[in-house]
Amino acid sequence: MRCRKWQRVDVALALPFSNYKTIPTELLSGKIVVDINNYYPERDGQIIELDEGRITTSEMIAQHLPGSRVVKAFNSIMANDLQNDGRPPGTPGRRALPMAGDDPAAKAIVAKLVDEAGFDPVDVGPLSEGWRFERARPVYCVPFDKVGLTSALAQSSRDNFEAEYSWRAQKKS
Repeated sequence: MRCRKWQRVDVALALPFSNYKTIPTELLSGKIVVDINNYYPERDGQIIELDEGRITTSEMIAQHLPGSRVVKAFNSIMANDLQNDGRPPGTPGRRALPMAGDDPAAKAIVAKLVDEAGFDPVDVGPLSEGWRFERARPVYCVPFDKVGLTSALAQSSRDNFEAEYSWRAQKKS
């Protein structure tokens, strides 16, 4: 993965989700924050709002960081794949990555970053739609191209979960 321009993104959050409240709000005010976090109940403890689908992980982070421009991205790819699967634009079957955010300008910057990292960005909409590519969803860590990812995201439903860790099989459809 070649990312020459990370400097356009101010912060990338990748920490156990249960620690998100330790993030200093004042320091990140006005900053673009790429939320790479995932909620794992066995690690993070049960969070009833997430378990019941009342809120997404990124919405919780955005509430904690009200002055920040939060964009959910890079959370639905395994670290090894992030390093090895990037391809130049226009490559047939180029892998796509979903992203969501409430700030169009911040999303545009993150979309460019996704592209520069070697993946096709797929804008899923606002942070409230980020559930579509959170942990245990049908697209989570599955290597789809842009058409396949867009189709799979559209077919997602709030009650559609995959078996824990089934995404490690990474079947492309």
